[in-house]
Amino acid sequence: MILYNVTVNVEDSIHDNWIKWMKETHIPDVMNTGMFDEHKVLKLLSQLPEEEGTTYAIQYFCKSLEDLEHYQQNFAPKLQEDHLKRYGNKVIAFRTILEIV
Repeated sequence: MILYNVTVNVEDSIHDNWIKWMKETHIPDVMNTGMFDEHKVLKLLSQLPEEEGTTYAIQYFCKSLEDLEHYQQNFAPKLQEDHLKRYGNKVIAFRTILEIV
């Protein structure tokens, strides 16, 4: 099984709107692609006092690298563009791919 992890730091000024949009719109759109079997939203609790915003790990689980590659080629560009247009530089994200062993 493959874990596609998106780590996101969200500015406080948009936090409530962002988390609502993620749960009600973005994550359902990602799941509706049919490429993932489940997802989890985790909030980082160990941030340093000088760090600003709130950090989350959005985890999506799929059966194979082929499914993930299909998602990345056919769905991710539009979904990421929608996110960027909506929140711009108030959100910083990076993505990692892991294999569950």
